[in-house]
Amino acid sequence: MRFLAAIGRTVLGFLAAIGRVSLFAWATLTHILRPPFYPREFGLALLNIGWLSLPVVGLTAIFTGGALALQIYAGGARFNAEAVVPQIVAIGMVRELGPVLVGLMIAARVTSSIAAEIATMKVTEQIDALVTLSTHPMKYLTAPRVLAATLVVPLLVGVGDIIGIFGGYAVATGTLGFNAAAYIQNTVDFLQLRDITSSLAKGAVFGCLAALMGCYFGMNSGRGAQGVGRATKGSVEAAAVLILAANFVLTGVFFSL
Repeated sequence: MRFLAAIGRTVLGFLAAIGRVSLFAWATLTHILRPPFYPREFGLALLNIGWLSLPVVGLTAIFTGGALALQIYAGGARFNAEAVVPQIVAIGMVRELGPVLVGLMIAARVTSSIAAEIATMKVTEQIDALVTLSTHPMKYLTAPRVLAATLVVPLLVGVGDIIGIFGGYAVATGTLGFNAAAYIQNTVDFLQLRDITSSLAKGAVFGCLAALMGCYFGMNSGRGAQGVGRATKGSVEAAAVLILAANFVLTGVFFSL
């Protein structure tokens, strides 16, 4: 019976956590849609999440695209199918690798930063000071960050897709002997509008999840330095798992038919 009770407590705790996150997400949505708005906080969030994330996104994408071209060429050589490198690099980067890798980089960089910042504000009683000044903490801290991430991460995904394809192009034309014009033409001919729209839609969902987890764990962190550390670690873990789960669901939605 103790074993069954432990399983029950785990399941109930998991369901309670889902409920708390769902209520937090709904409250965030209502604060995004209702005034007052804080354009300065929104602009700073756009800068931090978008512009300052470009270097890590670009480096991740270009090396991934280059490695993908090498792997596809080596695997295709076993079946005399080396010519499919441009098509597979394009579809692999745009449909899957681009959105997922950008989402995970945002989770590593932005989610941890948001969680640590808000948790530190809670520990140092700055959030209590906002309440004293009649400023709702979720409207001032959560809503601008979630909205900014939802809007700017698709742009990062688009940039990452382009840079990743360019990485595959550089490797294929520089070391594998592909013709540059033919490589570009095959890439353009093979990609469809649905591939691009699905990639950008995934970016919006991943950005929303990443920022939401950072804000949720920051707002609900414990006191002291250990609370800040646990909130930061938990936010990145939750964001990474949710991004991968959402990727599976969205891939099924876009490409199951």
